[in-house]
Amino acid sequence: MPDHLHCIWTLPEHDGDYSSRWQAIKKAFSKSIPKTEYRSQTHLKRNERSIWQRRFWEHTITGDQDYAAHMDYIHYNPVKHGWVKSVKDWPYSTFHRLVEKGVYPLDWAGGTAEILDKGKRGE
Repeated sequence: MPDHLHCIWTLPEHDGDYSSRWQAIKKAFSKSIPKTEYRSQTHLKRNERSIWQRRFWEHTITGDQDYAAHMDYIHYNPVKHGWVKSVKDWPYSTFHRLVEKGVYPLDWAGGTAEILDKGKRGE
């Protein structure tokens, strides 16, 4: 997404250190682009980039149904935020690879939130 991202990770066994991974991702990305954004006094004092929010939301997947619900949410997110009319129209998604594997039909969700209303899916 242009203003946020979603990830589903498989971490090594007995390792739940999301924070260090996010820190490394944010640091590497931040160093790769020029500092052209507005930075508040707080950002400057903390040597932070204003392109990142300070927090993140983590959730441990509890099973196949939970995994499917989160994948559905992530794939529908560009439609939810108005970037495209249909899930298939977002070119930066794993959705296309999963269509090729037969996991999703190409017309999945039909451009409506109907699929997300069936059960507990989404935020």
